[in-house]
Amino acid sequence: MDIDIDKLDAAALAILSLTLHDGSRVWKGIDWDISDRLFQKGLIENPASKAKSLVLTEQGLELAKRAL
Repeated sequence: MDIDIDKLDAAALAILSLTLHDGSRVWKGIDWDISDRLFQKGLIENPASKAKSLVLTEQGLELAKRAL
């Protein structure tokens, strides 16, 4: 099966945005490969931390809104 990675990433970002708090933070509960791709696309700040949340960039917030 061919998976559209960009659509998968947009869906993951939309789901993450449902836990939005403190302006642009979302709970970190997503596959590492997806979070790495979101970081490479500039949609989240660096996910490699001990924090239990991720920070969405402005571009990430906008894509999450559109995907929802």
